[in-house]
Amino acid sequence: MGASESRQEATQDVTKDLETTVATICHLPTLRDAFTRLCHGNNDHHPNPPPHSGDAILLQTLKDCFSFRFKRIESKSPTEDHFLNLLDNVGEAIVDLFFTCENGQVSWIEFLRGYIRCCGRVPASESLCNLYKLHAEASRKAGMPSNLDFVSDSVDCRINGYFMLRDVLTLLWLCWIMMHDSRISRLEVALALPEVNHLLWSIILSNNDVGSEIKPMDRGNVDLSQQVSFDKLHKWVLTVVPGLSNSFTQYVNERMQTTNSVVQAVLESCAQSTSGCPAREENSSCLLTSGRAWSISLTLRNFSCEELMEACVSGGSLATSENLLYRSSIHGKGLNRFWSNIDGYQAPLLMLVAASTSDAHEDNISSRQWVIGVLVQQGFENRDVYYGSPGFIYALYPSFHASGWTGKEKNFVYSHLRATRKVYEANPRPVGIGFGGSIGNERIFMDEDLAHITVRHHAFDKTYQPGSLVPNQGFLAVEGSVLDVEVWGLGGKSAKQGQDAYKKREGLFTEQRRKVDLKTFGNWEDSPEKMLLDMVSDPNKIQREER
Repeated sequence: MGASESRQEATQDVTKDLETTVATICHLPTLRDAFTRLCHGNNDHHPNPPPHSGDAILLQTLKDCFSFRFKRIESKSPTEDHFLNLLDNVGEAIVDLFFTCENGQVSWIEFLRGYIRCCGRVPASESLCNLYKLHAEASRKAGMPSNLDFVSDSVDCRINGYFMLRDVLTLLWLCWIMMHDSRISRLEVALALPEVNHLLWSIILSNNDVGSEIKPMDRGNVDLSQQVSFDKLHKWVLTVVPGLSNSFTQYVNERMQTTNSVVQAVLESCAQSTSGCPAREENSSCLLTSGRAWSISLTLRNFSCEELMEACVSGGSLATSENLLYRSSIHGKGLNRFWSNIDGYQAPLLMLVAASTSDAHEDNISSRQWVIGVLVQQGFENRDVYYGSPGFIYALYPSFHASGWTGKEKNFVYSHLRATRKVYEANPRPVGIGFGGSIGNERIFMDEDLAHITVRHHAFDKTYQPGSLVPNQGFLAVEGSVLDVEVWGLGGKSAKQGQDAYKKREGLFTEQRRKVDLKTFGNWEDSPEKMLLDMVSDPNKIQREER
């Protein structure tokens, strides 16, 4: 009896310690509810009770909870079939790596331990290590062994080896699906994977020497047989796309919160399968594709935007959304047209510019196209000085690069319209939109017609971090012709309603200034014309003043 009671007290102490640790990570009642539903199925007669000592989850049920059920995906990559096989083994890989079972079941204590291994508060490097393990194990189960060697399973796990670019591609796709699992489940069409060639090119350039260049004919194609060392890829993730480390943790938390629907889907044998649904294709004419939107979201550590995350899934289908405030191909080019569409929007804005650089040695114009972006934390203002708060400037095509604030100067945004009154200025300020640098030497500058853009070397800029925004950019300024400009509002419905109210108020003021009170000038006796005529005809005439 004494030994049994001691073991029971020890078990209770371990359970209490684990629950205390989990309570610092997530909402403990939510996890209890998920465990109960996984134990007993989708039964409403178990409203979040404390787990009993005998309760346990069947191993297959837990695997089904973390499994994907995609029957068909849309992608132009030849690795589509391999990726589908990898997705089919993700749930089993998660349970085998992070959960311990006894007799084919997972107890409450082991469920808590497994959750802590998946979602514990650890450095980003360790979270990425869990992600690499998951991808390697799922690939092995899918019949594609990984080229990574995990020396130890301890916290300070040492990883050696290399990635093939096709493995990097499937890793990025896996992270994209895990980060948008709740949104993807609402789609009633076949899953279309985002195009992430700009990320692959960024990895290739970071893996090669400093003098590496992107050949124009290779921009749309990536050799997936290339090798990337683990150390260089790991460094690239931490510096360029740090948000990638949160993908696995976010996926596990979302699956715990949606266990109710997951269990129901398992019991109904995936009756809501997307097979047979029409494919969704990205609108390539829209600059903000799902791949570019996702890349931008990965660089934002302390900035969460529902509109940007929704664009990561919807991509070009948001081209008619109210979040698209301005597009030069629709609203017309010019600073006045630009200003009439974004004026009054006081919330974060994402501006994308597609341009091309003329080259006498190349006949194909599209081979010299590039896309850059700017994230502004507040609306644009008509000012002849710099203003704003810390943001980002991006190279989005053909390769990806993000430059944040250096912490030195604060020349974030410059947007100046031509003055309506003709006033002489000895040194007139440039009219246009600029970012970084200084007045006259902006890092990025577009003229008032939104027809030409100039991108200067980062040596002229102490506001944003260094990095090339244009392919093969040297020290000299790069001048290009603007092809299209897009401005996306990221402030949600409240910011859009505020802008509509501002425009309505400004419209009322304009109408009031245009109207003339005809009653004031309708009477000839009181009109200023009669007073002037009387003064000219007989200026000495005595008139009676009415009081």
